[in-house]
Amino acid sequence: MATHNQLGKHGEALARAYLAENDYAILFQNWRYSHYEIDIIATKQGKLHFVEVKTRSSNQYGHPEDSVTKKKFRYLQQAADEFLYQHPGHCRIQYDILSITIRTGQPPEYFLIEDVFL
Repeated sequence: MATHNQLGKHGEALARAYLAENDYAILFQNWRYSHYEIDIIATKQGKLHFVEVKTRSSNQYGHPEDSVTKKKFRYLQQAADEFLYQHPGHCRIQYDILSITIRTGQPPEYFLIEDVFL
């Protein structure tokens, strides 16, 4: 597996743990529809969260959240629309970005951006 794929998988594992520690109930991870994917689908306080996880090992090319483009966000929304079609009944939804920076010898740095719209 390529290094960036390993970093992404590690970041998603850290994201699950971070969200669970912050009272999110994880429903799905890597939920797929066609060629779209939602990294994490979770609930908290009656709200359904579609979470995009971005992980980097440095800020050399910007912060991880900077890589969520309008196009990527549109794909997240399209996947979420299909999820809601397949799993009706959710009245309150929210799109979030969980940015994780992992530097050697340091604890991971988390930055949760809630209720995102691009």
